[in-house]
Amino acid sequence: MILLAATPIGNLGDASTRLRETFEAATVIAAEDTRHTIQLLRLLGIENRPELIALHDHNEHDRAASLVERARDEDVVLVSDAGMPTVSDPGFRVVQLAAEQGVEVTCIPGPSAVVTALAVSGLPTDRFAFEGFVPRKAGERARAFTELAGERRTLVFFEAPSRLAATLADFATHFGPDRPAAVCRELTKLHEEVKRGGLAELAEWAEGGVRGEIVIVIAAGEAPVASPEDALADVQRRVAAGTRLKDATREVAEATGLSARDLYAAALAAK
Repeated sequence: MILLAATPIGNLGDASTRLRETFEAATVIAAEDTRHTIQLLRLLGIENRPELIALHDHNEHDRAASLVERARDEDVVLVSDAGMPTVSDPGFRVVQLAAEQGVEVTCIPGPSAVVTALAVSGLPTDRFAFEGFVPRKAGERARAFTELAGERRTLVFFEAPSRLAATLADFATHFGPDRPAAVCRELTKLHEEVKRGGLAELAEWAEGGVRGEIVIVIAAGEAPVASPEDALADVQRRVAAGTRLKDATREVAEATGLSARDLYAAALAAK
């Protein structure tokens, strides 16, 4: 089978007993960076010396098939440099192909920068969306930020420290300067820091220079203010386009924060 193994994101003490046992028994490990994995095995005191195969963004498409085929006869452990493989890291193509070909995939759960940052951010955790690394190109970034400005879930991003200040300033422009956010730095490490505040405030703070691994967590956008009349008109347009009345009222209610029951009653009365 394929074993997705989550590795520490900073603190080696977060390596689970199960992860250590898996490393000790492994015959082959597909690793994002084999040098990093060799170092990890040494620091964890693993005496086993499995075969290491490089699996990264540039070769995963070519190597996925051979790894899946190999996993028919022996366990293949798949790791990234830190955290959970496939989450903004290599591994997705391997898992996708294994699923298509009926090769079993399991997971050794463990550290994840995404959920760790979300948990300590102080922002709502009941609904969230992970957006990965922020787009680098100005046009792509502007389009992405415009689309996400009204997102009703807490948002989680990765970003490089060298681009943090500029990214936070762009967020402030598109999302509003006072939108609550948190910058989580060096999670689980000695110099862990969580800086909370409005986006403009955080952008100003980041101008002084920030080091380490960065996760940005941003509060959800507020529901747009809509009058009952406008909302009813939206429901009617959706129904005219073929949406069931019940579904149309639910969708508009979610988008506006108005009562679905009241919208449904208003739509029936308007008939």
